[in-house]
Amino acid sequence: MNPFLSDWTTAFNLPPFDQIKDSDFAPAFDAAFDQSRAAITAIAGDPAKPDFANTVEALERSDALMDKVAGVFFNLTGANSNPALEALQRDLSPKFAELHSETMMNADLFARVDTLFKQRTTLGLTDEQNRVLTLYHRMFLRAGAALRGDDRTRLSAVSKRLAILGTAFTQNLLADEREWFMLLGDDELDGLPDFLRDAAAEAAKERGEKGYAITLSRSLIVPFLQFSTRRDLREKAYVAWGARGENGGKTDNRSIVTETLALRQERARLLGYASFADFKLEPEMAKTPSAVRDLLMAVWQPAKAQADRDAAVLTGMMQDEGVNGDLEPWDWRHYAAKRRVAEHDLDEAELKPYFQLDRMIDAAFDCATRLFGVTFRPLDVPLYHSDARAWEVLKNGKHQAVFVGDYFARPSKRSGAWCSRFRGQSRLDGDVRPITVNVCNFAKAPEGQPSLLTFDDAHTLFHEFGHALHSMLSDVTYQMIEGTSVARDFVELPSQLFEHWLTVPEVLQKFATHSVTGKTIPTDLLGRLLAARNFDQGFSTVEYTASALVDLDFHAGPAPTDPMQRQAEILSGLGMPAAIHMRHATPHFAHVFSGDGYSSGYYSYMWSEVMDADAFEAFEEAGDPFDKDLAARLERHIYSAGGSREADALYTAFRGRLPGVEALLRGRGFTESA
Repeated sequence: MNPFLSDWTTAFNLPPFDQIKDSDFAPAFDAAFDQSRAAITAIAGDPAKPDFANTVEALERSDALMDKVAGVFFNLTGANSNPALEALQRDLSPKFAELHSETMMNADLFARVDTLFKQRTTLGLTDEQNRVLTLYHRMFLRAGAALRGDDRTRLSAVSKRLAILGTAFTQNLLADEREWFMLLGDDELDGLPDFLRDAAAEAAKERGEKGYAITLSRSLIVPFLQFSTRRDLREKAYVAWGARGENGGKTDNRSIVTETLALRQERARLLGYASFADFKLEPEMAKTPSAVRDLLMAVWQPAKAQADRDAAVLTGMMQDEGVNGDLEPWDWRHYAAKRRVAEHDLDEAELKPYFQLDRMIDAAFDCATRLFGVTFRPLDVPLYHSDARAWEVLKNGKHQAVFVGDYFARPSKRSGAWCSRFRGQSRLDGDVRPITVNVCNFAKAPEGQPSLLTFDDAHTLFHEFGHALHSMLSDVTYQMIEGTSVARDFVELPSQLFEHWLTVPEVLQKFATHSVTGKTIPTDLLGRLLAARNFDQGFSTVEYTASALVDLDFHAGPAPTDPMQRQAEILSGLGMPAAIHMRHATPHFAHVFSGDGYSSGYYSYMWSEVMDADAFEAFEEAGDPFDKDLAARLERHIYSAGGSREADALYTAFRGRLPGVEALLRGRGFTESA
């Protein structure tokens, strides 16, 4: 029996991972496509007059089996992929696009939704129902429901091709990241601390090699760039890291990018927009490309000024060591780490033993308990990989969610960190509670040793757990608006805001304990760590903002015929410091080219940071980072509200007003005139 085609009797209706085989997915998807099409046909052809129940609520139920199968499949293709799953993913991409087009361009179905939308003020809908109806109507229009004739046919073809290209981009990137590693001999470990040697030894072992391996996982390559005194090896590793997706051959993404940008612009024109950025930004908080550019440039100028000053200092340090020539991108992190030791007496090798993975998980859980009253109970259940673990989440003694954490890098996992779900929250047919997963790529320690995080890794853990809380605390009726189903430039607010609690001194004093001695982080070291929180912000802000500006420019005008040349022109026009590269160069910019998710939307991290900086200032003004009244408002209007209202209304309900950029600049240690 195919496990997807029967009811699950597992604890909390978790997917029965011990029963699911790769061969189960294709027939399960076939059944799901058939079920979804049959449901859409029935809704569109219903002879009864359209009402909210037989149209909108029926649409909410139409993909039940698809959600069940896809929720497992797409988590596995990101976190534990293999050739069989990747082949099926390539086959599925155009099928999903085709089903979406069929649904959105079903004239009878859209007529029912359109009729309800025009009558919405007379239907006696709740606020939530009115919101869901409005979003469905907008979704149909933005998918081309009002198009006719050749335009309609062409948009379907464009959507199908874009789905194929996004999957190919993702799989090419995963292949490049999986296949490259640099083996090191005992004579090539100069400068590497014990924790990095241990992690590199574990990475080599995972690949069936002896010695030490540096992979393209950020948790390995970044500390290598910081600590290795071998400039030639730093260069080799950095060049490979930056060349993902542009190595030539079958995994090269550059032609995919060119075609993707052209098709996106065509899609926008078919729908009546001047550019893809105009189309994409219309439903977001920012609304227009000019509003995005204004924000990014307000931050770019002070960040670049700081980065230029920092580059001069680092160049001097390098030349004092007898290294002639210019500061290169593979030098920046190395000399910045030395500068941090010199100016803040802060060494990653001294700091890292205090950031044990398990203790940081405990810290995130404890902050969630103190803020929102949720508690966590470990579960012993089958999962999709031995590294993954699960907890039951309870609130007021009642089941709230299941949380899955999958923290370690491995060849079957794509790079980066993300939050997703096996099941979303809804109350349409009973109280359906979410199953939420955080996926990270931290370096795994040898067996028997605790896995250690950098301070940046700990921020990543808190960030993704903030997304998880947004999903797990969701309290709405309709899945259309549950959890993280919000404007793209609002979705990063709950995650980035939760990061602030990592740097609350009482949190670190409780959970930052030494992996060997068990002692709490010394007060002096904690003070130095917090004093250095804005260290090298010029670098990190420039590399991020450059990526966001390139993304915006690519989509705000005519599609470039040579994106790599256009990328170079944009960076030159900005005066990009030579020793800093974009955080995500175009051929490996998965946020933007693995799908539409962050296309024209990479700015959203900074847009959300404007809000998260301002939101945490509310707790600082209250004098208590765990103020109960503020936490209750935060949960009610942000973490549990999903997309039940427009994003600006949700934020205003919490804070009483919308924020300006000032709190962000203060938080990064910049001034507008810097």
